[in-house]
Amino acid sequence: MKTVVIGGGLAGLSAAYSLCMHGGEVILLEEEKDLGGLAGSYARGYFIEKFYHHIFSGDVFIQQIIKELGLLEKLEWRTASIGYYIDGKIHRLSTPIEILKFEHLSFFDKILLAKAVLSTRRTKDPSLFDDVPATKWVIEKTNKSVYEGFFLPLLKSKFGNYENISAAWLLSRIKLRSKRTFKGERLGYLRGGFQQLVDRMAEKIESEGCEIRRGCKVNDIFMANNKVGGVETSEGVLSCDNAILTTPALSKTLSIDKIKYQSTICALFGMDKNLMEDIYWLNLKANVPFGAIIEHTNFVPREDYGENLFYVVSYLQENDQLWKKSDKEIIDLYLKGLEKMFPDFHREEVKWWELAKGKYTAPVYERCYKNKIIPYSSHIEGLYLAGIFSSPNYPERSMNGSIRAGFGCAREVISDERA
Repeated sequence: MKTVVIGGGLAGLSAAYSLCMHGGEVILLEEEKDLGGLAGSYARGYFIEKFYHHIFSGDVFIQQIIKELGLLEKLEWRTASIGYYIDGKIHRLSTPIEILKFEHLSFFDKILLAKAVLSTRRTKDPSLFDDVPATKWVIEKTNKSVYEGFFLPLLKSKFGNYENISAAWLLSRIKLRSKRTFKGERLGYLRGGFQQLVDRMAEKIESEGCEIRRGCKVNDIFMANNKVGGVETSEGVLSCDNAILTTPALSKTLSIDKIKYQSTICALFGMDKNLMEDIYWLNLKANVPFGAIIEHTNFVPREDYGENLFYVVSYLQENDQLWKKSDKEIIDLYLKGLEKMFPDFHREEVKWWELAKGKYTAPVYERCYKNKIIPYSSHIEGLYLAGIFSSPNYPERSMNGSIRAGFGCAREVISDERA
């Protein structure tokens, strides 16, 4: 039976990879000329992700695939430094001692925050808090001072309309980010870039006799008698027995997807000097048009690139005016924000920039989000779905979750074919 996989991001690549390894006839269609989706990269004599990426120690599945594809020696674990920008100053928050020195919380507030974090780390299943508002959970576990001085700016920058965000997402996030040593948080990166993972998966798919079509847009899925019959593409009609849909844009069009998504605008800048002194990830409480700064070369050695690289990112909700601006207008706003935050920064020092805009980059994890998760099998025979909207990406999305979703969906296709 022939399966068409729509979307060449990690979920689509993983589904195609798994099906090919089981002898399936597969055609993967990707609208862009390059594969990878949100894990795609710029090629500048080196590969650097369009949207910042790293993995956590608990991301076991992606580590298994990295090993299977012969890339394990490239996977390095590094200590990442975290900061919080408040009132014109960067506060280091990587280690327990640095957190204790954080001047925007009282000693009592810090005790409450530590107790909340420890409580979260002992929580086996954050999804049990799916219908609890994150704001309510924080205030009950700590107090209004901790909520307003620490959590509220983060929720605002991440979601904008934060009042209905689920505590399940927040607990999952805390569990991920609180597994630190006394030196800081350990994160993993594929030395040379995650483009290597994308390329190896694509090579394996094609080596198994399956097909990848780049620059091929899917306009519609043909269905008759509640069964998939084929897909309409920019290259013509393609018949198939199964279709695996991995893109929220199309799942929305087919009215299968009830999830609310946020968009992301992510600028990447190249300079000769550092923006920050050894801070990798900077959260912000500042009047600027972006929500975080990620200085990649304070995590991965500058020597890999020959220059310093940092991301500036905005998380947007529907109808945000920033989305409607041109790339140059957005970059100008970002540069003004950086000049405001860093007196020693001058836009003339920026050698180059790139801007990536993603419309469906993450679900908005609202209360009762669990009820909106899309199963792999749809009510239409032969139509399957896997991606950022699948259960492995709840209550937090990740590359690990998207790869698990692709493999999980492929297993369901294979099971149904054998039934």
